[in-house]
Amino acid sequence: MVHPPTDDPTWWRDAVIYEVYPRSFADGDGDGTGDLAGVRSRLPYLADLGVDAMWFTPWYVSPLADGGYDVADYRAIDPAFGTLEEAEALIADALALGIRTIVDVVPNHVSDQHPWFRAALAAGPGSPERERFWFRPGTGPDGDGIPTHWVSSFGGSTWTRTTDPDGTPGEWYLHLFAPQQPDLNWTHPDVWAEHEDVLRFWFDRGVAGIRIDSAALLVKDPALPELPPAGSVPAAGAHPHVDRDELHDVYRAWRKVADSYAGTRVLVGEVWLEDTARFAAYLRPDEMHTAFNFDVMTQPWDAAALRASVDRTLAAHREVGAPATWVLSNHDVTRPVTRYGRADSAFSFATKRAGTPTDLALGTRRARAAALLTAALPGSLYVYQGDELGLPEVEDLPPEVVQDPMHERSGGVDPGRDGCRVPLPWSGDRPPFGFGPGTGQPWLPQPASWAALTVEAQQADPASMLALYRAALALRRAEPCLGDGELRWLDAGPDVLAFSRGDVLCVVNLSDRPVPLPEHAGVLLASDGTGSAGVAGVADHADGAALPPDTAVWLRAAS
Repeated sequence: MVHPPTDDPTWWRDAVIYEVYPRSFADGDGDGTGDLAGVRSRLPYLADLGVDAMWFTPWYVSPLADGGYDVADYRAIDPAFGTLEEAEALIADALALGIRTIVDVVPNHVSDQHPWFRAALAAGPGSPERERFWFRPGTGPDGDGIPTHWVSSFGGSTWTRTTDPDGTPGEWYLHLFAPQQPDLNWTHPDVWAEHEDVLRFWFDRGVAGIRIDSAALLVKDPALPELPPAGSVPAAGAHPHVDRDELHDVYRAWRKVADSYAGTRVLVGEVWLEDTARFAAYLRPDEMHTAFNFDVMTQPWDAAALRASVDRTLAAHREVGAPATWVLSNHDVTRPVTRYGRADSAFSFATKRAGTPTDLALGTRRARAAALLTAALPGSLYVYQGDELGLPEVEDLPPEVVQDPMHERSGGVDPGRDGCRVPLPWSGDRPPFGFGPGTGQPWLPQPASWAALTVEAQQADPASMLALYRAALALRRAEPCLGDGELRWLDAGPDVLAFSRGDVLCVVNLSDRPVPLPEHAGVLLASDGTGSAGVAGVADHADGAALPPDTAVWLRAAS
């Protein structure tokens, strides 16, 4: 096996990490589903983009009830994506190009097709097999009542009733997500041992990190109490199934596994918590290396809100000596081009609705500016596949192709997440836009309007979103003061964000009018796509240059 290099132990503190959603990245065999062969064929594209690592959403054997986050076997690749040997070759090929690999682990639950759960159903009530999960009798004389009234992250109940072999109704089992995703019982030693072995299995194959899905949810109060009444907030660490203090023992054990390997193998948590101190506790030196910072991603296009979010984030991370992470979207979230063009440009799952109008031209300008903003902030940067192309959310998918359980379990109120998972356009002027060989259509249909957004089209356009991302990531790598480090805010007036990173200044105009630039020695990059002459059409070093609305610029500080 080829293993990550050992000469850069802090690579993760300022890495640019590209999220690969395998079904939708590239199709190597023409069956309409992205696969590992497709990713291998496009590795030069990622190297040219300038990324340091790839994070793969689950590529394991799965019935795909939730896009692969219902894992049936962690030690095998789903046949739709390829084989374990192909995964090993992909990891090695990427490392040869200087790109590390991070894989996803989903410790809160497994698939209902996982051997453990199938054995639990077959073994029946009271069996050792059922102790790995949360099986409970129902309430009421016939057991018809659900054990608790917890609400699923996908809407509806968190309990599903089993059927006994004789056809009679049986016990209920807990699932914080879909019924096809039964929750594991993290008080059981088998669950601990299995997951530590899964980490070793993939570290042995050369992966540089593990992304931990729903990292704050896996430990439950064994009593499974009801939630407090509406309006009441549980004490810190006392929620029945969110952010319980016992979680930290799990991640300390995982950190010991990671640290036992040569080269820094990182743990990256998906931690959705409003309490920044509780969030930062997961990043103490003996737990995770980093965690996704969703705070900036959820903020509206507003200078005060974004600055406050950046300050909260940096302060929380500073307390534990961890680097922040910055992300504009992922496979669950409305794409920035669409989100920033809306009257309410914040993001919340609770308010996501079909038919919300957007101004894509405005959203694109803001998404370009946001790309430069986040790339200039201290820490590591995540880029979701297709954001570097400026792809919008696909909001008119035919109902019959929608697969996301959030849509079904909300009764159709939530449009679901498939709109940000539509396969990438690579080349050509009509679908499938080079997604795979031939003319076969991908698993989700691509809009015809994406002809102007293909990689091929954007490579020929120096003002494209792809050109902007490539330039920004190249500058980020070339400038020693960018990446990890400190930030100093500059006074640039209301509705403007301005800060220095060494001798690089970042200025973002979130107002509806041009604003003057601070004194500077030259323009490094502007988000409006016209390079160093793109700031109000003036050349470098000009006094009185103005920054247009919804535009960001990187400047060389005046000496």
